[in-house]
Formats: sequence, structure tokens, C-alpha cells
Amino acid sequence: MTVRLGTRGSALALAQAGTIRDAIRALGTECELVTVTTDGDVSKASLAQIGGTGVFAGALRAALAGGAVDLVVHSLKDLPVAPAPGLVVAGVPEREDARDVLCARDGLDLAGLPAGATVGTGSPRRHAQLVDRRPDLRVVDLRGNVDTRLGRVRDGDLDAVVLSRAGLARLGRLEAVTEVLELDAWPTAAGQGALAIEVRAADADPATTIGALVARLTDPVARDAATAERRVLGLLEAGCAAPIGVASAVHEGTAELWAAVHRPGGGRRIDRRTAVDLAGRDRPAVLLAAAEALARDLLAAGAAELAPLGASA
Repeated sequence: MTVRLGTRGSALALAQAGTIRDAIRALGTECELVTVTTDGDVSKASLAQIGGTGVFAGALRAALAGGAVDLVVHSLKDLPVAPAPGLVVAGVPEREDARDVLCARDGLDLAGLPAGATVGTGSPRRHAQLVDRRPDLRVVDLRGNVDTRLGRVRDGDLDAVVLSRAGLARLGRLEAVTEVLELDAWPTAAGQGALAIEVRAADADPATTIGALVARLTDPVARDAATAERRVLGLLEAGCAAPIGVASAVHEGTAELWAAVHRPGGGRRIDRRTAVDLAGRDRPAVLLAAAEALARDLLAAGAAELAPLGASA
């Protein structure tokens, strides 16, 4: 049997999917990559204009539902919270470092950038975080693959860009990092650094060939943490343009969750943090309960009045 793994065609998507392909082959099953072009790959408009993260998932999901592929791999942060009919996120492999990083000229960190420096990002969350940290910066919208974005710094068009450390690690570009932004002060997109393996619902059962493969690829800690982060988004009913950061860290016996809701464009934010004891307890249930409490706290503090959320206090 040869398993057909659907993926976007960008260098980063292919690198991510390649790790899953190699892991499947290591389990004794042949696997081939099938490249699927998505709306997000074709359009040059900003992500907020074309519909945010879902533009990358739709075509992959259609290929899976239609039987063109047997499973697909997504960056979990690019996957809408709402499930697709007939499809299931069956696995989350071991997670890469979830933090954002600054890649700046001359080795500068965020504090060292001169007043009025230009920083590129396509993320409303990162835009707001930059303005909150350095209101004197000029934040510009940015599209393109990782090398294109780094090239704009190298060529002097921008002073810096903010990117995901996980993406740079998967592409072997960590030498470009000039500062790592810590999760407690700079929570990232829910699920950032994690991959999601999506299958047809009929293939999700571990008794099936596909289900058994995905189960063996799954890291339970990464799955539980990312599920809790995405639960916060779901309860807030956050749209793709909502500047929200949600992050977590699971340690031996304890876990922390952070969340921040920003005013679009920055200038004001609501932060919440919680720490929970996991020792001897049901980790998935405890993390989900913590996520729900975090979302309630954010709404009670006025998050729905600050950012475009579907939920209300």
C-alpha cells in the first residue's frame, strides 16, 4: 500500500510534509507527497483580505474529502477551529518550538531597532504586538514565502520581519534569528509550531490502516496542549482577523497557558495567564478546563469589546 499525503507546494509546507512522509516510511508503509494548490498560494492579497488561515486549508480538505489523497498535513495554526464535515484531525506529531522570532538587520533585537524602523508581518496579531511593544515602529503588511521575507531584510527594503521559529527550523534558516520572543510576554497563534494530520472520519479509527499510522505519529502532549489553545479561540469565536495570541507550556506535572486579546492595530490589550497542576490528573481534561476558564476571564475583562469576536461577555 502507498499512502498519498496531501500538502501545499510551498518550500515550508513540503519540508513539513516531508517529515511526515519519512516518518510513515519508517513505520514500513510507502508514502508519496501530492501537491495541492490553495487559494492562499495563488492570491497576493493580505491574509485578512482573502479570509485568513482558512484559505490554505480549503483545497487540501477538498482533495481529502474527494479521495484524491489519503491524509493531509496542515500547519495547525492555519487550520480553522471548526471541523470540516466528514474529516477529522486525527493526529498531532511532536511539536516544534512555538515561539515567534525577530529577524533583523545588523543583528538587532526589538529594543535595538531605531525609531521609525520598518518591520514586516502579515499577521494582525504580530502587528498589534509590535505596536504595543514599540509604537514608534512602522509595521508593513507582508506576504510571500520565508526566503522572500528574509530577502527583504537582506536587501534593505525592511529593517526586520517577525516569523515563526518553527518554520525557520524546518527550513534550516535559524541563522537569520536575531531575537527569540518569549511566550509569556508574546503569546503566538494557537497551535503554532504544531502540525495537524487530517483524515476522513472513516479512516480515523486506529483499527484502520490510516488510523493506526496516524496514532503512531501522534505526540499526546503536543496534541493536548494545541487542543487547549484552540479551545480558547473556539470559545471566543475569534475570526481570522482577530489579533489574539494563545500559547501554552506543559512541564512535568504542571502546565501554563497564556492568552492576549489586542485591539486591531495595537495600542491596548487584555492579558490573562493560568497555571495548573497536572500531577495524577487527566491532562486533556485539565487543560481544556483551564482553557475555558481563560476564555471566560478574557470575555469578562472586555475582550469582545476590544477585538472582533463572535462571543460576548
